[in-house]
Amino acid sequence: MNCFTHSRSAAVGMCAICQKGVCRECVARQTPRLVCTACDARGSVLGYGWGGWYGYEYKSSTTIGGWPLIHVCAGVDPITMRPRVAMGVVAIGNIAIGGLAVGGLACGLLTVGGASIGLLLAVGGAALGLGVSVGGLAVGSIAIGGAAVGFVYAIGGGAFGPAVIDGRHCDEAARAFARRWLDALPPSCR
Repeated sequence: MNCFTHSRSAAVGMCAICQKGVCRECVARQTPRLVCTACDARGSVLGYGWGGWYGYEYKSSTTIGGWPLIHVCAGVDPITMRPRVAMGVVAIGNIAIGGLAVGGLACGLLTVGGASIGLLLAVGGAALGLGVSVGGLAVGSIAIGGAAVGFVYAIGGGAFGPAVIDGRHCDEAARAFARRWLDALPPSCR
């Protein structure tokens, strides 16, 4: 294969944006992927921040314990072509790991996400935690959700655990917990 611009020069690769063959003269060297000078001149490749389908990334300069205070990212890493992972005290992204993590997949102390794994609080479609878990499927010490599996208390449509409130059962221990902490009782417990 030859270069698209210089038809007599052998191509060293293909541009990641336009998919045309490029020779050594046509490679824009400042980009992390092989990109031709024409795409670089058009601005098809952005540096920091939004970069086409590569996504977005922001890290605060303030760190706590080596982790950025805020890390927000989405998309893929243009060098490794793997999904970006937000790791920080406050992490927001498709995949987020941190003290407060918000994302499609969130892991940390306090988490909110489609799939949420949290030590103290997990909120999401599927929530797994050691403390309080709230979600469509909730598993934790205190589980509240459509399907709730609680190690201590379980409250939901289908609840499993030592003290349960669901459509059929209303245990006295779970009733006392709900009255004290949630300040509400479902109709089946009244």
